[in-house]
Amino acid sequence: MPKERTKDRERTKDGERTPQLAYSEIQSAMLEEDKRRRKAAKLIAVLTHFLGRADLSGLTVADVGCSAGFISDELAAAGAAHTVGIDIDVPGLKRAKDAFGERVGFVCGDGERLPFPDGTFDAIVFNHIYEHVVNPDAIVAELHRVLAADGALYLGLGNKYGIMEPHYKLPFLSYLPAGLADRYVRASGRADHYYERFRGRGGLRAMLRDFNVWDYTFAVISEPDRFHGADDMPGPIAKLPMPAIRALRPVIPTFLWVATKTSLSPAGPALITPPEPVSA
Repeated sequence: MPKERTKDRERTKDGERTPQLAYSEIQSAMLEEDKRRRKAAKLIAVLTHFLGRADLSGLTVADVGCSAGFISDELAAAGAAHTVGIDIDVPGLKRAKDAFGERVGFVCGDGERLPFPDGTFDAIVFNHIYEHVVNPDAIVAELHRVLAADGALYLGLGNKYGIMEPHYKLPFLSYLPAGLADRYVRASGRADHYYERFRGRGGLRAMLRDFNVWDYTFAVISEPDRFHGADDMPGPIAKLPMPAIRALRPVIPTFLWVATKTSLSPAGPALITPPEPVSA
């Protein structure tokens, strides 16, 4: 793994995590345009299905944790009337503004104090961000505040109990307490510290306790063409019958959820595997 990965592992003197201020310079995957745009196609397909829409026309949309802006650009291309990308990644935001600033507004902002009035956004994307932030519960509270009453929040959520840790490709890394995880990742030569903090399904639902939540994970796996989700499960596993895939729920790497402030339910056409409400 590139040596540059070690730069995001800085801690304060008392060992507390500090914000990752230039993540696009730490994690080169944020600059992989094709991959980011494929992720955007999937999340847009999920959002539009939930909302029962052909596209995002007329909506005000936020991409929280936008980095270099590829997903934000795709949200604008899907018809959003106003698209805002928000991050603390200053180098990433500069790239985003230079490339897409004509149709996306980019804001350097702290997710714990979003600079928008209550109910601003019809749709919000929060995709694989929570494990990287210092206080995800505070950010989720802000997402609740700025989401419209009839809006939808898309969440790509890494699972603590996914067997292969996605950033370092080290098995069971995210299972470990912080000290052991630090020693494991250091012994691998891939970083000085393990920064990320994942949660399991129960912890994620608790984080979203003020939301009504729908699980699209198995809907996407069942219909990868509809949802542009062919990369969500390794090839051999994707060929298993759905009951067998469902049995893997405790160790599935990523949950794909849609959250709302009210009791909205999916408005799109029937699916092979319908979305499921996520109970508290």
